[in-house]
Amino acid sequence: MQPPHPPHRAASRAGCRAPRRLRSALALMLVMLAVSAGLPVAGPAHAAPSVNYTNPLVNQRADPHIFKHTDGYYYMTATVPQYDRIVLRRASTLQGLATAAETTIWRRHTSGEMGAHIWAPEIHFINNRWYVYFAAGRTDDVWRIRMYVLESANANPLVGTWTERGRITTPWDTFSLDASTFVVNGVRYLTWAQQEPGISTNSNVYLARMGANPWQITGTVTRLVVPTYDWETRGFRVAEGPAVIQRDGRLFLTYSASATDANYCLGMLSASASANLLDAASWRKSPVPVFASNAATGQYGPGHNSFTVSEDGQSDILVYHDRDYRDIVGDPLNDPNRRTRIQKLYWNADGTPNLGIPVPDGATPVRLRSHDLTASYVRHYDHRARVEPNVTNLADSQFRVVAGLAGAGTVSLESTNFPGYYLRHRDFALYVERDDGSALFDGDASFHRRAGLAAGAGLSLESQNFPGRYVRHRAGLLHVEAVSSDADRASATFHLE
Repeated sequence: MQPPHPPHRAASRAGCRAPRRLRSALALMLVMLAVSAGLPVAGPAHAAPSVNYTNPLVNQRADPHIFKHTDGYYYMTATVPQYDRIVLRRASTLQGLATAAETTIWRRHTSGEMGAHIWAPEIHFINNRWYVYFAAGRTDDVWRIRMYVLESANANPLVGTWTERGRITTPWDTFSLDASTFVVNGVRYLTWAQQEPGISTNSNVYLARMGANPWQITGTVTRLVVPTYDWETRGFRVAEGPAVIQRDGRLFLTYSASATDANYCLGMLSASASANLLDAASWRKSPVPVFASNAATGQYGPGHNSFTVSEDGQSDILVYHDRDYRDIVGDPLNDPNRRTRIQKLYWNADGTPNLGIPVPDGATPVRLRSHDLTASYVRHYDHRARVEPNVTNLADSQFRVVAGLAGAGTVSLESTNFPGYYLRHRDFALYVERDDGSALFDGDASFHRRAGLAAGAGLSLESQNFPGRYVRHRAGLLHVEAVSSDADRASATFHLE
């Protein structure tokens, strides 16, 4: 049984699911192949090479925050299921965080404030010092959740001494959590979630400027999000866990909504970086969730995200937690199995972020961009594989490269949003279809990866059972055909992103 307000951190629902479509077929094969080939990718402006990570990154770590510092390390902190301490690990790569040693940098008090429910730490580097923002309850009232700050002047925050800078004071002495900070045009802001007197919600999202110290706010406090949509109010009326990413003069603030079970999902606000961010009218709220549970991939309750960047700095990375099952026995707060996961974040042609769906566990998927139609990607639609621009249903254009079903050094391309479906040719046309276990299917769904026929930085896919025929696009659709001209070779070359 959950208390009336704060306990929203672990309820349950299966909603917020993105629609599934069989469009990824061809993309799957091309993308996976490129990945395993390790071929470099050249692309148009804003295109970025693919990334290759394995999920889950860290088990039993919720509310993850990963910060890439100028010292070349990624620093990761998260909520531990015992809710009793703040942990920190670092590695030179994102995947390295999975096995990096974890250090406890602070433990809860044995009495009074900061003595219970140590939640959602974030680590930031501000004015040459490290700061950790976190939420905590009291030993005598575990639901009296408030926001607090730690500070360290040591260059290495895993070994430095941490000073308690106390509580972040807001206009109301009420349930508050999930403080995060960002800078726009030289101004530092704090955003957080809080229960405001007079509003019948568990928490809303707020924004204010930071004061002289990064544990103080100053001036106007602006309410940015009140949960009102159905997908924001399942189990609990919640908007929490704000995180900001900026690109090309625009800001995007994601936040988590509903109970922290399978109902948990991400909403998003957007604003111009040149606008008055403390004017709520400057922000536009998406009417639908931008990231949600997905039964096909077996991922439930994705949320409380942060953003980081890939090792080469060219790709934005979405960091979040979820569970790999929908139904929870007992109080979700006592279920320890939220896992930290990461996947590449893509950008739509209109400049908005596209988070796609929570990808399956295992290797992260990739996309294949056409060499000659530089804004078009391999994707599936109604089972047929094709190339198209502006694929906003991102998962239709994402595929995982797996060992070839026919063996013999081949690869097969598995759909991201239809696991168990593979790119295969039938009558030399390409489709995404379910593996029926036959030798014919295995052969039709297996390819040899080759250097790009029109550009060595790309890749081409040669049919395993019809040597000399390559995956290529013609009139927008994908086929396996012989190639002879320069135009043929260009249509049979793809770049991995």
